Amino acid sequence: MKLRKVTAASAAVLALAVTATACGSDKKDDSGSGSSGGGKTITIGIKFDQPGIGQKTPQGYSGFDVDVATYVAKKLGYSADQIEWKESKSQDRETMLQRGDVDFIAASYSINPKREKLVDFAGPYLLAHQDVLVRSDDNSIKSAADLNKKKLCSVTGSTSAQNIKDKLAPDAQLQKYPTYSACLSGLQSGAIDAVTTDDSILAGYAAQAQFKGKFKLGGLKMSNENYGIGVKKGSDLKAKINKALEEMVADKSWQQAVEKNFGPAEYKSEPAPKIGDVKS
Repeated sequence: MKLRKVTAASAAVLALAVTATACGSDKKDDSGSGSSGGGKTITIGIKFDQPGIGQKTPQGYSGFDVDVATYVAKKLGYSADQIEWKESKSQDRETMLQRGDVDFIAASYSINPKREKLVDFAGPYLLAHQDVLVRSDDNSIKSAADLNKKKLCSVTGSTSAQNIKDKLAPDAQLQKYPTYSACLSGLQSGAIDAVTTDDSILAGYAAQAQFKGKFKLGGLKMSNENYGIGVKKGSDLKAKINKALEEMVADKSWQQAVEKNFGPAEYKSEPAPKIGDVKS
């Protein structure tokens, strides 16, 4: 009778252990080892509303940042169908990394000292510049000073247009629209003379089929924007991502991604930056 009780108890313990093991096997792997290490998914933050950079469409996700992030994830051991994409709005990025909502963020995320106090950055993987987008037949804007008296559009909450007015063209007439798409519609109709933000973002919008051939970049290079991949402070993913970015440049995948996403806008990108080389 006593033997039967011990056996039953042992069986119960064994069943609990098996159950716990089964439940534990579904946990997300945060080590960056991916499928080769048993992990199921990796969560990556991107923009959902920037054509050419990061965009969610009925067909899936597309853009330069998406291509870079997919390449990096593959090098970390994750296939494309193991990626969980999460929208990372500009104001939420640091918080998302600190809370662990995402493993890393590739979302036109410029490296600067203020952000570096809160998160770590791999990269940079793209050097962009603040620029303007104008109509393809407009040859009147060849320098920042030419924006004086011009109607200059940027989105509400952006500092791009205000920076130009404060430092470069004090007589520019600022026009704030809710989205860059609205700015481009105004540019197309003639209500706006120029749209300003990072040249990579402008190129992505201009490359859309409905705008093909209608706009061009001014090439003014009014700032340096070093795009990095954000990770949680102290994460060992930084070194792994840096290695993946170097391999992406070496095997020409980086250049292919540039041409694929920005080529239709005739975007003349800077050469791939060296890891750790942040241009001020």
